[in-house]
Amino acid sequence: MKTIENDILKVLISEEELTKRVKEIADQIAQDYEDKDPLFVGVLRGSFMFFADLMRYCPIHSGLDFMAVSSYNNGTSSSGVVKINYDIRADLTGRNIILVEDILDSGNTLYNVSRHLMDRGAASVKLCVLLDKPARREKPIHPEYTGFTVPDEFVVGYGLDYADRYRNLPYIGILKPEIYE
Repeated sequence: MKTIENDILKVLISEEELTKRVKEIADQIAQDYEDKDPLFVGVLRGSFMFFADLMRYCPIHSGLDFMAVSSYNNGTSSSGVVKINYDIRADLTGRNIILVEDILDSGNTLYNVSRHLMDRGAASVKLCVLLDKPARREKPIHPEYTGFTVPDEFVVGYGLDYADRYRNLPYIGILKPEIYE
């Protein structure tokens, strides 16, 4: 039987490594925001698995919300144009925001979304990314919380997709180039 796993060149980060690191990030955020009641904002759709696990492991008082943004349009690289498809409805005035995203590569999305949240009155916006791919950075942006730094390969799994597929893999894998070329 042909499964989606046949399209994976290799496993980059195992399910066990993901669980361990997400717990460590949650512990660090809990220490940093112990009495600050932050608002966690997940960027849909890629962050949903990471976001759910992060929230599950973070034992502090906090709120949560979601934004949906797009810049890839089913491609393998950012178009550079960030569109907010769904925005937070809550008043952000004076709130400490932890913006949670699956991957930081070009930086276009998180740079624009961070500025948007600050323009809406947030006291602070800190970035929490599962994966950081600095080789592709175009904007001067750096996450405060990072799960893993990854090479310039096309990665999928644990919420990350290619053409809305592979999100359901329980690990981060490198997609075979013949799938997306």
